[in-house]
Amino acid sequence: MTRIGLDPESQVVNECFALIYAPRRARDRFPENCVTVVDSEAAALQGADPGKNLYPARVIGPSRSSEGFRLYYLVSWLDAQN
Repeated sequence: MTRIGLDPESQVVNECFALIYAPRRARDRFPENCVTVVDSEAAALQGADPGKNLYPARVIGPSRSSEGFRLYYLVSWLDAQN
């Protein structure tokens, strides 16, 4: 799913846990305004609220798109539903 690699020598782009606002879960990249980075997997799972379209995930980012947007790339959803 992920289209961006990590450079172990750099801290520009990181893998982290997050809550993603996603009305549809078919995407694999999300703009920065839809992603809330959290401290841990437990925090992501605890903050999830499917009723508000907030889902826990592991993401890589932020990365600049060719249009200048900051994007996060989905590594995996943390809950059972995909």
